[in-house]
Amino acid sequence: MFERFTAQARSVVVRAQEDARELGQPSIGTALILLGVAQATDTIGGRVLHALGIGEDEIRDDIRRASERRDPAFSEQDQDALRSVGIDLDEVRRSVEETFGPGALDHGRGSLGHIPFTRGAKKSLELSLREAIALGHRHIGTEHLLLGLVQDERSSAARMLAARGVDADRLCEAVMREIASGGDQPGRTA
Repeated sequence: MFERFTAQARSVVVRAQEDARELGQPSIGTALILLGVAQATDTIGGRVLHALGIGEDEIRDDIRRASERRDPAFSEQDQDALRSVGIDLDEVRRSVEETFGPGALDHGRGSLGHIPFTRGAKKSLELSLREAIALGHRHIGTEHLLLGLVQDERSSAARMLAARGVDADRLCEAVMREIASGGDQPGRTA
């Protein structure tokens, strides 16, 4: 499937892996792909997000906030059980980071090697192929990535967009407008 990706769409996927490392994420989810599209400002997907008022900084902040709310080392049941005996994992993390520095508990997580895609990210990449085929396109560009990201309203990317007033219908309309305005001309599509 990646052979059908435009150079810009491939760079979004590469950037998502780099951002996963930078943000300490153990896997590449839909939010990181969305961030990659937002960073590709000279592509259809990037232009659409910009026109809808969605920027790289807002998405990055949303990802950081979501990461702060969860500790992947412990399930919610584990956290509840520890809380019931008086152990607050957030307080433990704060204390360790005060003593040893920010990110001290994250050492080694996703720092080297391949970072896997989440099930949802894989699904959205498959859906981007379907979107390209439905539009009669032989390539997968950032516009198709965006369309694939919003097909599952439970994905983190779709929820982030919805929280900013952009649902699947509004995003699809914006993508179609950009394509109709010549965004799919050679040299402009991505």
